[in-house]
Amino acid sequence: MFGRKKRHIRDLKSLYDDQLLATIDGAKARWDHAKQTEEAIADADNEMTANTALARQTYLFLYREARRRQVRSKHIAPTVYQD
Repeated sequence: MFGRKKRHIRDLKSLYDDQLLATIDGAKARWDHAKQTEEAIADADNEMTANTALARQTYLFLYREARRRQVRSKHIAPTVYQD
């Protein structure tokens, strides 16, 4: 009865935080793929450059949102220890 609503809100926040982290991981993977594709192709056109810029901005937006919400990941992203 008492504190039940707070626990429910905390559970929802945890659920949405996990979804946000998963979305950030996917956005980072899409951005990395777009960068690699743009670097690999000699004749990168404006559309490819725009898609890379869009993937970057999407990742940065999600990252800023996670920082604003003070979300912490429980695992280290592969890009942190990448050679």
